[in-house]
Amino acid sequence: QLQACGGGLVQTGGSLKVSCKVSGINFRLYEMGWYRQAPGKERELVAGITSDHTTNYDDSVKGRFTISRDNVRRTLYLQMNSLKSEDTAVYYCNRRSGAMFQWGRGTQVTVSS
Repeated sequence: QLQACGGGLVQTGGSLKVSCKVSGINFRLYEMGWYRQAPGKERELVAGITSDHTTNYDDSVKGRFTISRDNVRRTLYLQMNSLKSEDTAVYYCNRRSGAMFQWGRGTQVTVSS
């Protein structure tokens, strides 16, 4: 089960940290990712992290977002800084590659000017 939380309304240039609690799987074994889906658009991968904490980012968020994980707490994090209006979306977590787990609850991030 994947449950994201921590979203909200933030002004342009602000920061927000979202979390995703993972249960029912051996979290530490999997490469994980943060995805987002904006209204009218397809879901896209924005950041990934391997089991040994190697990270990768989409160019649209590189230098602004930081993905991290706590394998003990089975939680995935996304620190988002310098937020832009185009970052407005519902954010989800799931595997970075391979067969996806069932999509869980996302968390809405709205960036307003």
